[in-house]
Amino acid sequence: MIKSPVRVKTLSELRKILQDHRLAGRRIGFVPTMGALHDGHVSLVETARMQTDVTVVSIFVNPTQFAPGEDLDTYPRTEEDDIARLSAVGTDIVYLPSVEEMYPEGSKTNIRVEEMSDLLDGQFRPHFFYGVATVVARLFVHVQPDMAVFGEKDYQQLQIIRRMVRDLGFPIEIIGGETVRDADGLAQSSRNTYLSTVDRQTANVMSAALHRARCRIAIGVPVSEALEEARQRIASAGFRSLDYVSAVDPMTLVDLPDGVVASGQVGRVLGAGWMGQTRLSDNMGFQRD
Repeated sequence: MIKSPVRVKTLSELRKILQDHRLAGRRIGFVPTMGALHDGHVSLVETARMQTDVTVVSIFVNPTQFAPGEDLDTYPRTEEDDIARLSAVGTDIVYLPSVEEMYPEGSKTNIRVEEMSDLLDGQFRPHFFYGVATVVARLFVHVQPDMAVFGEKDYQQLQIIRRMVRDLGFPIEIIGGETVRDADGLAQSSRNTYLSTVDRQTANVMSAALHRARCRIAIGVPVSEALEEARQRIASAGFRSLDYVSAVDPMTLVDLPDGVVASGQVGRVLGAGWMGQTRLSDNMGFQRD
């Protein structure tokens, strides 16, 4: 019989429940989400369950990471479906805080990870990582987990969270979960539901182009040549605009120098662009042969 997770809406209730688990010596795992869960989220929860005793999943559509004109009001909210998914994988606690619970009246403290937040997505969404770091830090204070799992699908976010945890001394182990893909290679994302039927047919071209670029870099093709081919493939597939296609150091997110990558060097190829009204992003790692 599937057991439904405990639903918690206030910090005081959450702390009471988790304190009992801590006193019993249980290790707490945490997966923060904005809901509209898909198989990628489920895989993160499964990772947390395998490595901890108690699994907490938050569902909170964070207003501070949306700029004016973005999709805060239309972002998919599917709470009951989400909780059914979480029940099926044995989630123990679902934290459903309100905006007022997360940002009490008069809150003036925010978090920003310098430099990394200005690269890649940060060039096109300068507000975004400011909001992400702030809400994740607040959630960490609320949940106080031993371990938290974030998807590699949002690789820049994952690295920013890792840096924030290190800089602020949070005693939390950060685990990256592999990207879950549809059969045609498209990385699963809650915003994929925005894609029209026609756009969905070619949306996977970004994933295919990034995959080819990483393979070419790994066998010795100069970085600029591999990236330029990827940009052309994506543009010709009907993407209305391309924010970036880059190859970066996987730790610092700084662009790799042009030329042939040294033998054994690791890197990450990332891309983001617009298919119709939907912004798609993806990334993949590589290691030079």
